[in-house]
Amino acid sequence: MAVNTAPASAAPQPFDESTIDGPSGDGDPMGTPAPDERVLWKGKPDLAVLARSAFHIRKVALYFAALIGISLAFGNTNAAIVCAVLGVAAIVVLQGLAWQSRRTTVYILTNDRLIIRKGMAIETRINLPLKQIGSANLKMRTKSHGDIAMTLNGERLLGYLLLWPHVRPFKFAYPEPALRAIPDAENVAQVLAEACAKHVAIDRSVDAKTDAGAQQVNGLAAPRQRAPRPQAEPIADRGLEGAPA
Repeated sequence: MAVNTAPASAAPQPFDESTIDGPSGDGDPMGTPAPDERVLWKGKPDLAVLARSAFHIRKVALYFAALIGISLAFGNTNAAIVCAVLGVAAIVVLQGLAWQSRRTTVYILTNDRLIIRKGMAIETRINLPLKQIGSANLKMRTKSHGDIAMTLNGERLLGYLLLWPHVRPFKFAYPEPALRAIPDAENVAQVLAEACAKHVAIDRSVDAKTDAGAQQVNGLAAPRQRAPRPQAEPIADRGLEGAPA
């Protein structure tokens, strides 16, 4: 999982699906970077960290271990055996779900947006324009792996179930999309922050140029009429989206 260090002035290259270890975008504009987009980073969750943090395998194992210990303490061997069998079954199922989730997940960060391809049962593509990301919060899971949860601007939100497990836990009212269990999380968070900051700077530059157009009439400044924002590019027009492929 490498961060693209090509200079910003480099000519954009067509996105190469062969470099993706996961579901294909099938040319869908919502799930595939456009030719004029520059891919800054792409990756996917780490299996062991995802299984522990999103599917809570360790907690489930400790729970059944406690049940087995209590059963043995009371001399109930049969109950201990049942708990052991159920515990192993639960861990196998959760590990399988974590493996399937990782296999069907791809994160792609470009200079315009963050794309999440996901779907254990139904493939879904989620499009997050960088200008709609209000903040990013990093939570380290190991020394190098972590989650990056993002708060979104505006009133339009994506559903918690649509995002799961790529969402900050227990944020049901205002779901926060998240990059889960990614390696080199600190560097990825820095790349994301810098990419989002450029969009904020662009918006402020547009505001400043618009305000500078105020005219004076009879020595008094006329009320500033803010010009309409220029029409966004097709990617931005799609806005915040998530839909089955």
